[in-house]
Amino acid sequence: MLTSQTKKILAGLAGAAVLLASGSALAAKHMAGEQPADDWSSYWRNSTDPQVWKNSYGQCWRAGYWTPATANCSCDKDILPKEKCEPPAPMAAPAPPPPAPAPAPPPAPKMAPEKVTFSADVLFDFDKAVLKPAGRDAMDQFASKLQGVNYEVVVVVGHTDRIGSEAYNKKLSVRRAEAVKEYLVKEKGIPANKVYTDGKGEAEPVTKPDQCKGTRATKALIECLQPDRRVDVEVAGTREAK
Repeated sequence: MLTSQTKKILAGLAGAAVLLASGSALAAKHMAGEQPADDWSSYWRNSTDPQVWKNSYGQCWRAGYWTPATANCSCDKDILPKEKCEPPAPMAAPAPPPPAPAPAPPPAPKMAPEKVTFSADVLFDFDKAVLKPAGRDAMDQFASKLQGVNYEVVVVVGHTDRIGSEAYNKKLSVRRAEAVKEYLVKEKGIPANKVYTDGKGEAEPVTKPDQCKGTRATKALIECLQPDRRVDVEVAGTREAK
């Protein structure tokens, strides 16, 4: 009859035999190139129990064919590279794209150049270059239509009829253009550096050469040549959006 001590010895031998058999089987697979593809192929474990065997110190039992190359992180973390056993740090979220720049405001609409012709007889007395009250009213009405305009250029050109000398008429046309500029600048607030003046004298008549006969300043000739006595005002700029 077997004693209890004998039974314990036999049980220990049986366990060792199972351990050796399992290790031998793993070793045989390893040597035959049939090593399992999991992380535990170089450690002792029972074929019916996937849990690796550990000693009393909590260390995994290594098979005889264990090498550092077959170590896993659960059993031999201390000898493996840190980056192999620790999950990679989460990638930082990409920085949000910079906000799109605010769209540039649309450019102010360009106004078509506006040209107005004033009768010199409305603006001035005959052979004079001082604005009459009626002439100032005409300039006021003209300026009111241009409210909200950013001026790029204002061109004022004076014209005369052919009565008198060419040199005199040239000077008279310039004086009349300057009189209109002065009123627009001082009374209507148009920047002086935006207003340009010129005088054409009698060089650009509106009447035909054979339309008004005579050379003396008769009433009939003065009335016939009235269209030639004029002041042209041309404006270019941008109009503010409403």
